[in-house]
Amino acid sequence: MASAIAQHANAKVVSSLRRVFVVGVGMTKFEKPGRRENFDYPDMAREAVTKALADCRLPYTAVEQAAVGYVYGDSTSGQRALYEIGLTGVPVYNVNNNCATGSTALYLARNLIQGGMAQCVLALGFEKMQRGSLSSVFEDRVNPLERHVMRMAESCGLEGAPMAAQLFGNAAKEHMKRYGTSPQHLAKIAFKNHKHSVNNPYSQFQTEYSLEEIEGSAKVFDPLSKLQCCPTSDGGAAAVLASEEFVKQHKLQDRAVEIIGMEMSTDLPSTFEGDIMRLVGYDMTKSAAQRLYSKSGVGPQDVQVVELHDCFSANELITYEALGLCGEGEAGRFIDAGDNTYGGRVVVNPSGGLISKGHPLGATGIAQCCELCWQLRGEADKRQVENVKVALQHNLGLGGAVVVSLYKMPQFDGESSDNEDFKAVEEVFEVMRAALERDGKNLVKKANGIFKFVVTKPSGGEETWIVDVKNGSGSVTRGGSGTSDVTITMADSDLLKLLHGKLNAQKAFFMGLLKIKGNMGLAMKLPDFLKDAQSIKAKL
Repeated sequence: MASAIAQHANAKVVSSLRRVFVVGVGMTKFEKPGRRENFDYPDMAREAVTKALADCRLPYTAVEQAAVGYVYGDSTSGQRALYEIGLTGVPVYNVNNNCATGSTALYLARNLIQGGMAQCVLALGFEKMQRGSLSSVFEDRVNPLERHVMRMAESCGLEGAPMAAQLFGNAAKEHMKRYGTSPQHLAKIAFKNHKHSVNNPYSQFQTEYSLEEIEGSAKVFDPLSKLQCCPTSDGGAAAVLASEEFVKQHKLQDRAVEIIGMEMSTDLPSTFEGDIMRLVGYDMTKSAAQRLYSKSGVGPQDVQVVELHDCFSANELITYEALGLCGEGEAGRFIDAGDNTYGGRVVVNPSGGLISKGHPLGATGIAQCCELCWQLRGEADKRQVENVKVALQHNLGLGGAVVVSLYKMPQFDGESSDNEDFKAVEEVFEVMRAALERDGKNLVKKANGIFKFVVTKPSGGEETWIVDVKNGSGSVTRGGSGTSDVTITMADSDLLKLLHGKLNAQKAFFMGLLKIKGNMGLAMKLPDFLKDAQSIKAKL
């Protein structure tokens, strides 16, 4: 009885939570510390917040509360920064959560709206940093990372290199030993992120480097070279969050990006009981991501673009697996296949990531939010990823905290949606996805190919799905734009009939209901694949 009452209470709480939207974003260019004159933290705040408010066409007086993140600064720096914008008397929360500070400010702002405490909240992050590697500030008290460093020392020893580089470098060595990845996989991640940054005007570095230049740059801590490590940076970023009621009242539907889920996790027992990958946040990330996917009903297979906390290329590598972008131990193959960049399964760090864009600690998480909002709105210019429907954010701080978030363009009551026309046919791809998750390796052996489905509807719209029954255990990606062996074009209703055996594939082809481009032999395997998938799904 008590359990039933608790479940009922929890259900009421969940149902009463408000939808939350990002309606305005803005950021400064990230700079080498001290390079830009007259760029103190209040200047960063003024620029970022002014841009965010202009983005959503709102005055500062519309903001009811503010969460301000920074790591290196005196108490109430948040107030001092916002006084540049106005003196409205709003509550200001000063947030410090190491490298996850920016997304923690976002998390707090979102919770204030979701819980009904406010209608419009500002999240701001900034950092004015010293040059060189991060170091301890206080010598007369326990360092928050003491347990992490002691655990690493027990396992790997200590060297004279920067501590963060040792932690993540040792995690990379562990992954290599266990799964056969190599230093070149790390260099390929850095190569990708530097290449992406060329098209980002906000990036601290906008230089493309060759793989050889990255591998040959000065070693910071083996296997990490300088061009695989993020720099210290000055900069700020801001986001204006609002409730659905506020969005409609101020007619902001055209700017609104919905936060469909956010989860935060701190260190778990396994952090200090397991390996070095867990010590640097693998289990924190995995735990937060799994809760996020479970609560939102959206999985990694639904994501087209990711902003991921690549403080070092090693962290990006292990986080692919923690977020479920690829299977455990499959990061090397994921990288080699180009599935982490344009033309692949998902684009990771189109902004250039921390490695190129820079890492002003308090601003990073909100800058990631800025990039993903621009991507979802189709405003990312040369960085734009095709057919973005869902975006994923990952922001990590040792000591420890991680925030993982999902964003999408929303649908409001009373508005029509092209996606509604595809709801029935989504069953087809859910059947395929469930079958691959259950028996993917066997299905891959039978089909050994990649299907691209272009599904049309009577009104003329279309949507694309990539069904990979060739690599690993297979995958299903909505809106995918990767290469395929065969392209199959069908109406949504006909594909649904094909799944349920109500339409013969050959007959559909000769009637012009099914169009095939590419490997005809693979296309002819489709009915058998659908039959196997339906059978496996029925057993679940």
